[in-house]
Amino acid sequence: MRIFTRNGTSVAVIDSARKLTDPQDFLDLMAEAWVHGQCTGMVIDKASLGDGFFDLKNGLAGEILQKFSNYRMKLAIVGDFSGYRSKSLRDFIGECNRGSLIFFEDNEEAALNALMPGDR
Repeated sequence: MRIFTRNGTSVAVIDSARKLTDPQDFLDLMAEAWVHGQCTGMVIDKASLGDGFFDLKNGLAGEILQKFSNYRMKLAIVGDFSGYRSKSLRDFIGECNRGSLIFFEDNEEAALNALMPGDR
């Protein structure tokens, strides 16, 4: 885990080799990010998430993202999402990106800019 701080806001960037498969993994990670840097945001590589995360029918993404909302921690998921053909998933990603809590970004720099205030 790497911690970045800008204008008093700290964000944890999670190692892409770390696999996250269930809601408890994310809760543990949120606690770890808070303890190590009082982070209010997190950047996770798409490679860390199982394919189940992107299957909206199983409810996993909704359950996990609700945890981030409940604990008021922002999240940016980094990767190439163009290969997903599901209209509902594309709509979901677009809706998230219009909000202020969950973002789907192409790269780490864009993710950090989405999560931290300041000059971009």
